[in-house]
Parts: sequence; C-alpha cells; structure tokens
Amino acid sequence: MIMPKMGESVAEATIIKWLKKEGDNVEADESVLEIATDKVDSEVPSPSSGKILKLLFKEGDVVQVGKVICLIGSEADAANSQPTLAAPSITTSVKQEVVSVSQPVVTRSVSPLIQSDRFYSPLVRNIAQKEGIVQAELDTIPGTGKEGRVTKNDILAYLPNRGKSIAPDTKIAEEVKVVSNGQQTPSVSAVQKPAVSINAGDEIIEMDRMRKLIAEHMVMSKHTSPHVTSYVEADVTNIVLWRNKMKDQFEKKEGEKLTFTPIFIEAVAKAIKDFPMVNVSVDGTKIIIRKNINIGMAAALPSGNLIVPVIKNADRMNLYGLTKTVNDLANRARNNKLLPDEIQGGTYTLTNVGTFGNVMGTPIINQPQVAILAVGAIRKKPAVIETEFGDTIGIRHMMFLSHAYDHRVVDGALGGSFVRKVADYLEQFDINRTI
Repeated sequence: MIMPKMGESVAEATIIKWLKKEGDNVEADESVLEIATDKVDSEVPSPSSGKILKLLFKEGDVVQVGKVICLIGSEADAANSQPTLAAPSITTSVKQEVVSVSQPVVTRSVSPLIQSDRFYSPLVRNIAQKEGIVQAELDTIPGTGKEGRVTKNDILAYLPNRGKSIAPDTKIAEEVKVVSNGQQTPSVSAVQKPAVSINAGDEIIEMDRMRKLIAEHMVMSKHTSPHVTSYVEADVTNIVLWRNKMKDQFEKKEGEKLTFTPIFIEAVAKAIKDFPMVNVSVDGTKIIIRKNINIGMAAALPSGNLIVPVIKNADRMNLYGLTKTVNDLANRARNNKLLPDEIQGGTYTLTNVGTFGNVMGTPIINQPQVAILAVGAIRKKPAVIETEFGDTIGIRHMMFLSHAYDHRVVDGALGGSFVRKVADYLEQFDINRTI
C-alpha cells in the first residue's frame, strides 16, 4: 500500500493516525489510516483485502507520495514471510565555516540544513540553499502548511519581498553567532511577544493542527495586506420570495437543499466579470490578473474550524450547476472528504457570517487573493419603496454586504463599486426564473 497522490500540487502527507494495527484484517476500500496534507485531512482506503503485515511508518511521520507505507497480504504471507522493509530515517547535515582570528570566533552557517524546531521539506531546503537563505531567516518565513510549515509556495512568495521591512512579530533573519568563553549567544535577539499570565481556574488547551494553520494564515494575511472594508445594504426580497417558492420543489426533485449561497456566488461571479481587477494577486510589484474565476466559500466544520472549498470557473455555471457544486463541496467538507485540489486555486472568497446571526463582519483576506466578501443575516426591515405613484414604506428583506480588500492594489473606488455591483445583481434577481 503506497501513499496516494492527493492532488496535483501535493508531494507529501503526514500520517495522523493508523486505524488498523499489524495483524488486523482489512477489507478492500476499508479505511486503514488518516493522513493530512498542507490543506486537508483524508482517510486512505485499502487497495485490497488481506492482513496488515507491517506498518512502515509511525504516526506523525511525513511521507512522500508514492512511498510504500504498509504491507498487506494473505494469511499464508503472514506465516511464511518476514518483511524487512523499514521506515527511512531522515538525517540532517550541517556545513559550517569557522574563521580563526584573534577576536571571538564567528560561526556562520553556509547551509540552512541545521536543527530547527520547524520541519522543512527537502524541496524547501533546496530552494533556501540555492537562494542563500540561512536557517534563522528561513525560520522567519510565515508558513501556511501543516502546523505552520513553510511550503514551496510560501518560500517562493517570500523571495520577491526579501530584504524589506520585517513584520513586528517575526524574528530577525540573521544567522551569525558569536562564541566567547565557550558560550554561544545570538547576535540579534528575537522580538518578544506579550507574556500571558495564567490565573487560578484557567484551562489550557493545545490548538489542533487546523487551528494552528488558520492562526498562521490569518496573521500572515494581516501583515501582508492593508485591509479596507466597504459596506452596502441590499434589498434581497425577490431572492427570499423566489427561494421560498422553489425550495420544496427542488428538494423533492433533487433530494438536496436550495440555499442562498449559490445565488450569492452567481452575483459575485457576474460582478467580477465587470470588475476583473478584484480577481488578482500581488507578486512583489507585479499584479497577476487571474483568467479563471474560482470562488472559495468558507464552510464551518463540526470542530468549529473553517475550511474554504473552491468552486472552479464559477462564471461558467448556471444556477443549477452552482447549487449542485455548492451542496457537494459543503457536504464533503463537513465529512472531511475534500481533496487537496478542491481547496486550492481560489481567486476570490465569499463567507456567510449571517449563518451565525451576524449582520455584518470585517473578514480577513484569504491570501494570495486581494478581496473577500462577507454576507450578513437577512432581516425584515421597514424600507422606502419607490413606485411610479410615489414613495411608500414597506417590509423588505435586507442584507449587509461587507467587502474587505487589499488597499495596495484595490482602491476605494474599485472596492466600493464592486460590492455595489454585487448588490445590484442581487436586487435585480428575477423572481420568475427557473432552476
């Protein structure tokens, strides 16, 4: 049984938990272990029926795609063979230059391959060595991988901005140590984070892997992008009335719920067509205008964490296609069945804070995107209605849209005009349309 390929950009995975132990019987397609990539957790099924003869890696090991992770055989295999395969050991080498002078000895790292509290894949180490990034500098790069690990994309995104001002809570990137009287001391001390006091009755819990990932990603986003948020209130009465009319019919026919989310995504995709400069990424001083419109939708997990599956080419789908895709991704997200590629490649993100009863929010941009839209709770409110016979007061279904954007490349005029256009598409929804 080998470590499966979980997506185009996934080269390795971490074994979280073995669901079977040596000597256990297993059926074909029965789950044998849980693994985690940089983005998503998955269960790996057995390719055949048999007995677990040998587990070749331990829980917590990082394994390359294609590596043999366990041996499965028949009862005869178990009795007649003694597998000798063993999990490969990972060794780390250190190269140093020692300059002998009358002054205190200066030890300078030539390679970043020295001991560190963080795990770095061979690919990341090779890139760091090629670019002359020493260990202390490597340790300052924010990681979006498992438990804050630095991925290939992280280090490549860091290179164009290398040498610029350092974020307040990162360590100074300098690997020079002074040795005097047998003592080593860092030449530059790390920036200190606030001390946290523990009081009587306080409970301490460790963040899980996904919470650590989210925390790293959110801090990195705030350090990367100057956030600005624009707000618009939209009248979504036609959408509410249409959904009330169609939801029972749709559920009876398709066996699925008809939610507001695909309608919101449709409006966002249309607005991006009108304002393509919100569908971009920033690479140093370069702006990358995305050809495809891939809209991520933030989905809450049973654990309370969030994950963002991506609807690829959302502008090419009709409302029926969007509804089926949204439901499929949301259901598999709740059951940890998403593939890594299904949460990558997003160019814009939608989050529904109304799900939690919130009327608006100030969302954090999902890097390397430059904008994110939060939709609030739909509430009945008195509103002025303009008619050919004059203005009148009526009860309308109203909703706030909160559009956060990266002010490096999205100015207020663009950010504000975009969210206004989304509101226009929602307000112009045809109450007589079919799905």
